[in-house]
Amino acid sequence: MKKYLYLSAILFTLFSVNAQQVQWASKLIKFSSDLGGKQFGIKRILGKPDVFPQGGYSGNAWTPKNALDGRETVIVGFEKAQTVKQVAVFENLNAGCVVAVAVSTDGEKFQYVWSRKPNYKTPLYRTTLNTDRAYYFGRKRRKIQEVPNVFNPGVEYAILESSVSGVIAVKVEFNFALLPGQKQIDAIGISDSETPIEVSINSKPDFENLPNVRKVDLAEVIPSTVCISEDGNKLYASINISDKEEIISYSKKGDSWTNKQVESQLNSGDYYNFVDVVNSSFVLKGGSTYTPGSNSTGFEIFNLVDGKPQSQGQIKVAAYNSYGDFADATMTNDSKTLIIAVETDFTQGGVDLYFANKKEDGTYGMLQNMGKVINSANDDFTPQLLSDGKTLLFASNGFSTLGNHDIFVSYRQDDTWKNWSEPINLGSKINSAEFDGQPFYDEKNEILYYISAVEGKNQINQVKISKDVLLKKN
Repeated sequence: MKKYLYLSAILFTLFSVNAQQVQWASKLIKFSSDLGGKQFGIKRILGKPDVFPQGGYSGNAWTPKNALDGRETVIVGFEKAQTVKQVAVFENLNAGCVVAVAVSTDGEKFQYVWSRKPNYKTPLYRTTLNTDRAYYFGRKRRKIQEVPNVFNPGVEYAILESSVSGVIAVKVEFNFALLPGQKQIDAIGISDSETPIEVSINSKPDFENLPNVRKVDLAEVIPSTVCISEDGNKLYASINISDKEEIISYSKKGDSWTNKQVESQLNSGDYYNFVDVVNSSFVLKGGSTYTPGSNSTGFEIFNLVDGKPQSQGQIKVAAYNSYGDFADATMTNDSKTLIIAVETDFTQGGVDLYFANKKEDGTYGMLQNMGKVINSANDDFTPQLLSDGKTLLFASNGFSTLGNHDIFVSYRQDDTWKNWSEPINLGSKINSAEFDGQPFYDEKNEILYYISAVEGKNQINQVKISKDVLLKKN
């Protein structure tokens, strides 16, 4: 399945040529319905595709009110006037409901240039996914659940009989009664060529040239998180004892990681326990009960004394608030900046990445959102900040992916912690058709560890990646 998705993406992008002028809708002029909110709202139709080439159900796409059986109309504008030969409509679910397209050179008068003919069928990008192989981690913690059914995503390429110059706006009409099931629209693009508009995952060749991924042998253990000590000699994994309990164990490096031992000092949470950072001086541990209104986050710092962890109490953040009981976190080696993945009233949609700076009294100031570039309308979580303080690994289902959740890397651009580079997908060697997340990079041995769901069961994978490839280049 993984290979099939990647090859599909390659074949899809081969239809594009560099000379093609492409623009994505940049503003809304008129629309027939809007669910509102940060997810599924009409604004999600703007910009380049967020869900393709994978397609499928996403909070990063517009879900119309009449998506099951009605008619809808959207009028969008573009940044600059251009000649149009093609209008492409990216339909995440049950493609084939575009019935008419009109263009305008002044934003007011529209000329119909394409309509759906009887018996016309939209070429589908991919057939129905096998839903028994589609999983994601629930927000409550890392319990695997099935995602909603994904049916026939596709792109409606409306090719005009004659090119129209000076186009600044496009009207698209839908009849969602043509097909059963839910509908979502990801993006609308225009081109001066009839060559299908390119859509691709933002990755880089270095990630496709990595060695093959290997499964870490943990014997009978089914892990939900992974963390490696700074010297690379200890692997910490959280183990699901039951649906309501998770404990931390560790294994020492040897011929294998099977010599599991329970880390009793760190299992201070009533139900869930997991390690996010282990360096030479402290351990950042999560899973303690979050108490609203107390400023406590549920994360705990342990100092290492003669190699043994000793609790220094919970991390406190000013006015801390969370929709869920638990979150994910990482921090700088000097503990001055905390990064936390949490859903609040101020997120871009789902779980977002925030930062907070340490105060003189040892607590942290208010969480600040790390910005729209790194945070999507879906979930962006399980972060790991590398030792340079600029390279951030995390998982997301809010950008174009190969599967349900992929692992990405982004680079801090300045000292504000709010300016990050566009997330780069780590590619098909690492990311599969199922869940991939919880990345942890062992900088000493230059090995990336991460959690991958294979047919519904978690395993830890590892792959060799050099620092020259992964870390930010100054």
